[in-house]
Amino acid sequence: MSIGGDGGYEDDVVDAYDEPRRQPVRVGRSMVTVVGVVVLLIAAIAFANRGGGDTPPDSGGPRAREDARPTAPTGERPVTGRSSGVPSGFPRTEQGAQSAAANYAVALGGTGMFETEHRHMLVDTLYTPEAAANIKDRQDRAYSKALFERLGLTPEGEAPEGMTFVSRTVPVGTRVTEYTDDGATVEVWYTGLIGMAGEESTIPVTTTWKTWTFRLRWAGSDWRIAEDSQKDGPAPVPGDIRASTAEDISRAVEEYGGFTYAR
Repeated sequence: MSIGGDGGYEDDVVDAYDEPRRQPVRVGRSMVTVVGVVVLLIAAIAFANRGGGDTPPDSGGPRAREDARPTAPTGERPVTGRSSGVPSGFPRTEQGAQSAAANYAVALGGTGMFETEHRHMLVDTLYTPEAAANIKDRQDRAYSKALFERLGLTPEGEAPEGMTFVSRTVPVGTRVTEYTDDGATVEVWYTGLIGMAGEESTIPVTTTWKTWTFRLRWAGSDWRIAEDSQKDGPAPVPGDIRASTAEDISRAVEEYGGFTYAR
């Protein structure tokens, strides 16, 4: 939120939470259609990414509520391995579990999930064998040609020529609610970008705010997902920044790469 030249910062903050004083705005039919398609997409991805019922061992109940712990130096080197394009080799620690969950959220929220072969490869890499076997068919039904058509994608899940399909997960923070040497439950609070960037796009890129909960199991030499679920929020009040053009969004997606998250 910017501070205007008339010093209206405090008024902006109050207006965001007080009863609105603006005149009613009529919502066009095209905007209703856009919102409807985006909601369907989010619901489909959330449904598809629900893991199986295979859960890590009981850790003796939820952890006591703790203050947020920001990322801090640990003296440990960050992971250098990669498996199917996703960072791997996370340490068998609470911080390792948080790093794994954040990186897995990035991979599972990307455009690669819209291509069948790549999606299956990610699932086999990131989930336990039991969870992977349980989730593939459900995901294949969710990432359907009908969904692709509503999003403006080709039947293969690709953007038409001249368009850029955007699907990106950006973790904001993580926390561990349960932990043992064999299993961990980690919540990833994130914002997501989803939509089609292009001059003729009817599905503009929008933001979402969600919390992704991962139940992880230590499997051999790394953390694997035994079960996962998502819920809406926490979501901040939208800012007053003017939306960028489709060209700017497309260029940003191509020029700005993602991060490897580690604590």
